[in-house]
Amino acid sequence: MSTSTALPPRPDAPAVPAAPAARPSRRRFGAWFKDTGWRHLVGLVMTAFALLPLAYVLSAALSPTGTLVASSGLFRDIGFANFQALFTDPQKPFGRWFLNTLVIGLITSAATVFLGALAAYCFSRMRFTGRRMGLLSLLLLQMFPQMLGVVAIFLLLSGISDVVPWLGLGSQIGLIMVYLGGALGVNTYLMYGFFNTVPKTLDEAARIDGAGHFQIFFTIILRLVTPILAIVGLLTFITTTGEFMIASIVLNDPDSQTLAVGLYSFVGDNQSRTWGVFSAGAVLAAVPVMALFLFLQRYIASGLVAGAVKG
Repeated sequence: MSTSTALPPRPDAPAVPAAPAARPSRRRFGAWFKDTGWRHLVGLVMTAFALLPLAYVLSAALSPTGTLVASSGLFRDIGFANFQALFTDPQKPFGRWFLNTLVIGLITSAATVFLGALAAYCFSRMRFTGRRMGLLSLLLLQMFPQMLGVVAIFLLLSGISDVVPWLGLGSQIGLIMVYLGGALGVNTYLMYGFFNTVPKTLDEAARIDGAGHFQIFFTIILRLVTPILAIVGLLTFITTTGEFMIASIVLNDPDSQTLAVGLYSFVGDNQSRTWGVFSAGAVLAAVPVMALFLFLQRYIASGLVAGAVKG
């Protein structure tokens, strides 16, 4: 049986040009739109739906007329008179409201994250009598509408004012306590589910080395659950700074009010509604939320990387 081998080309043989590469066939527009194009269209529509109210409010804040009617033509007239009016009215201390909102929001967020993490760790890692009933109670309490408890909150704080004035009506500490009571339930249950994703083998290894619950919680668990702590803190801050109903009942002194309550005074009077100043205050009120989101974004990403467990 004979075999044939390919002979090498001769040095004097002419070079054979390579065949041109086949051009990829263009997809039809209908096929592209059916596959992925409709997603881009939906994304553009949702983006416009979300950005249009923001652009409308920003245009009203920059409009020198001070009304929402003039902002129908977006950014037709631009001025900063509304922002100047926020800080020049002596009867409406916008700077004080802004500071009060930051203090109440940051304290409530930090306390909610800390207390919720402690409770979630106990429910996730410890076994004690009433554990299942406690988790069920947290879930059932969140089903009760908070607005129905406004009258009870008012009467409770009114009674506390007679005994402890700095904790009753008109005090920011009393408002923080009310916010903590309403936020701990759902946040504890949310963090409890995230704590369960952390392997218990880490706790067992730490106990073998002689670590207790205090060291395990602060040195191991908190570093692995950074994403949920950042999310709970951000959501609590957003809810606290934008809450109006309870804050308007508890805080009756203009110097102790928050932005949500204080800005209402610009549009609450039917005879003198300054929508432009109100829009300018709403734009400035959104700055702390965006700043906190950008600050916590790196902690969410770093927590996800640090919490990865190699199997």
